[in-house]
Amino acid sequence: MNLDARTVSLEHRLQTASFRKLSVVIPVYNEAENLEPLCAELEQAVGPLNIESEWIFVDDGSSDDSVARLRRLKHRFPAIRIVKLRRNFGQTAAMQAGFEKSAGDVVVSMDADLQNDPRDIPCLLKKLEEGYDLVCGWRRDRKDPWISRNLPSKMANWLIRRVIGTRIHDNGCSLKAYRGELVRMLRLYSDMHRFIAAVSAMSGARIGELIVTHRARKHGASKYGISRTFKVLSDLFALKLIARFGSKPLLGFFTLALPFGLPGFLLLRPHRRDGHKRHAPSAQRRRPIDT
Repeated sequence: MNLDARTVSLEHRLQTASFRKLSVVIPVYNEAENLEPLCAELEQAVGPLNIESEWIFVDDGSSDDSVARLRRLKHRFPAIRIVKLRRNFGQTAAMQAGFEKSAGDVVVSMDADLQNDPRDIPCLLKKLEEGYDLVCGWRRDRKDPWISRNLPSKMANWLIRRVIGTRIHDNGCSLKAYRGELVRMLRLYSDMHRFIAAVSAMSGARIGELIVTHRARKHGASKYGISRTFKVLSDLFALKLIARFGSKPLLGFFTLALPFGLPGFLLLRPHRRDGHKRHAPSAQRRRPIDT
């Protein structure tokens, strides 16, 4: 993930007391049973805000009838917008697609599995109005299995805090609120939606955090497990390189190549000395003898 060449302008943050339009970005992958109750909760949470809103559902190659249900729900909830990806690209790609389609001056991202509570959206927006560019949700009381979900998450968040230096407790929480100008300058790839806060902080954005509700999953199955820890490690390594050598790429390549090049250089040196010793006597024998 990186930022566009146009960096975030900290001098032109929105400082208004309210926002004009809200975009809610929701990646969807086989969540058909959760969509109708989610839309009903969104309407209850966003309706009283008296703000224009759009709900961007990004279907990430679902194999169930998620898209068909969204099309039916669109007649009941006109705020729904549907973005359909051709195949399953992953949560990061789906989130990026939603960000690119968003038109709001404030953007909220969340999951479609009903574990995030839409009633937290007004609280996130209120926190954002304090002058932050990004407010991250913190699932302090997670309702997930300890071994397969909570433990890997705690390990990943500890590593991110240690390596990157951010103080966010829950980098993997999808429930976040962003100022629109920040979102549209992000470029997400791999599984780096977990590092949005870290990259935004590197750009100079002001990051806030808010405790949010987390609920147990009622329908469907989780798409993530302990195997994602290895992806986090590789993405964390890549992000650390970007943070350290982003403005000095040649130094970065040299630093990475040095551990491999130095042993090769040391191995070649004895070979050259041995070759010199072997040829020295023969050269001496060919030397003409003065009489």
